[in-house]
Amino acid sequence: MLQLDGLIKRARALAEPGRRRILGITGAPGSGKGTVATALLRELGSSAVLVPMDGFHLAEEELLRLGLRDRKGAPETFDAAGYVALLRRLREPGADTVYAPRFHREVEESYAGAIAVGPDVPLVITEGNYLLLDTGPWREVRGLLDEAWFLAPEEDARLSRLIARHVRYGKTRQEAGEWVLRSDERNAALVSPTRARADLVVFGDPE
Repeated sequence: MLQLDGLIKRARALAEPGRRRILGITGAPGSGKGTVATALLRELGSSAVLVPMDGFHLAEEELLRLGLRDRKGAPETFDAAGYVALLRRLREPGADTVYAPRFHREVEESYAGAIAVGPDVPLVITEGNYLLLDTGPWREVRGLLDEAWFLAPEEDARLSRLIARHVRYGKTRQEAGEWVLRSDERNAALVSPTRARADLVVFGDPE
């Protein structure tokens, strides 16, 4: 198992001043993507900015219109083309700050212009489930990443984290378990095979 120190060292090597690189962190729901990304940010400071894929969730109103509310979190419930367009802008920074959306779980909506990426930031970290998916607009993401990591923790730990997250944001434990089995695990089945497209597979939980 690769330790967190090793991941930090690898990310720091990407954060080379004078050029822009994008690091993608992916894995099934509950794999710890946000936790690892936050740890990297803590160590890299102003050399990195986190731009999560989750900012491109479709709004609740649009999910209801499309009949996809019960599948929120599936690939088709994101503005994948918008995410790809933002990654392209981030790859070739000009003189201006680029703004990205941020998803807020407490209200289940994204706020536009919430994350500022200055032109001099050398490393953009992006994390999400579908960075290595090879269908639709998602297939363009891999070519926009300088490096891609796939997190593969123990299944029991991953499922426990997922259920705890849903409970934290308002579901009962029974509702959380049902959602995980109905939605999250369907998404996990799509994501797991994409590890073959990663530069690095991280087994277990880095410590």
